[in-house]
Amino acid sequence: MKILHTSDWHLGRSLYDKKRHDEFEAFLDWLIGFISQNNIDLLLVAGDIFDTTTPGNRAQELYYRFLGKIPQTGCRHVVITGGNHDSPSFLDAPKTILGSLDIHVVGASTENIENEIIVLKNKQGITEMIVCAVPFLRDRDVRTADAYETPGDKSRKLMQGIASHYKVIAETARKSQDAVKPVPLIGMGHLFTRDAQTTEGDGVRELYIGSIAHVDGADISRGFDYMALGHLHLAQKIAGSKTVRYSGSPIQMSFSEAGHTKKVIVAEFGEEEPVITEHPVPCFQELVRISGDPDQITSRIEALKETGSNAWLEIEITTLTDLTNITSRFEALLAGSELEILRIKNKSMVDRALTPLNDTETLETLSDADVFVRCLEAFEIPEEERAALTETYNEAKASWLAVDPNAN
Repeated sequence: MKILHTSDWHLGRSLYDKKRHDEFEAFLDWLIGFISQNNIDLLLVAGDIFDTTTPGNRAQELYYRFLGKIPQTGCRHVVITGGNHDSPSFLDAPKTILGSLDIHVVGASTENIENEIIVLKNKQGITEMIVCAVPFLRDRDVRTADAYETPGDKSRKLMQGIASHYKVIAETARKSQDAVKPVPLIGMGHLFTRDAQTTEGDGVRELYIGSIAHVDGADISRGFDYMALGHLHLAQKIAGSKTVRYSGSPIQMSFSEAGHTKKVIVAEFGEEEPVITEHPVPCFQELVRISGDPDQITSRIEALKETGSNAWLEIEITTLTDLTNITSRFEALLAGSELEILRIKNKSMVDRALTPLNDTETLETLSDADVFVRCLEAFEIPEEERAALTETYNEAKASWLAVDPNAN
């Protein structure tokens, strides 16, 4: 069998309020063609299908249209698991209908671990592969809380609970194996593994509040012939193993990923060890981050115009600069092109505002009011304007705290 591993589609995601439906549609159309052209037998989607628990109509349309096209590709099985961004109940709602099309969905973990074990059979009813489709494991799925536990106790119990879940599901799945001719055993997971790589600003979240502990990839993958992981947006091997992988997100999720080549992973199982190959995903919308002084930024924009680029731009000014009419200046440069500026930020001012005044000062030692005052000073706001700005800031903060008392 030949399996295709992908994850972290984040359908419905925006970038600085810019809708990205066209990119997602282009990716899913490309994926349908890839599945068909490469004779994929099994598609694995390891979580975060949607960007929010309440996906909009367009995101839902893209998802179901894609699933409706799968039978036309020759792909015989699909297994989809829920991620931390997904609503388990939303994913699970149509599972009976989708199951009739050999599209298996596991939105959340249940008390019966066998609900996460998918035995895939061919047309003759012979088992050809077993998938342990483990979704994002929430705190309540893997541990019980004690009245006097410390944060360290909580982290330790979380890691033990997750490791135990994978150990038990692998042992349970092996009971379905043919002792004479065992079939491949595939694991899936949506989690943060130890020593894995991330990119600053890619939107990847710590999964467990109060814990920075990450799962041991070698521990949870023990006994599986391939482990298809989701949650991190960079494609990578884990625990030094070619069979334990993150596929990463299929499109660049932020400007911090600008220039990164996105991938899907194919694992082909035969008589010997699986043959694993990475395949680049085309870039459907170029993102470009431009840093420097205004003259350097202008030069880079003009160079992009000459190439006919339609990139979305994030501009980062790194020198102290008179910002009067800076936005209109850059926007004027775009005339006659398909380039679009999504954000302009003055990094030099931010750096200046947050520069420590002494060796013991850190961002954690500053209150939000301290940071606001630093910003007023960094941007050289006249004294006569500061009172009104401070009042507006305090009103905005009070309104936000009324909505979320735990916000900081």
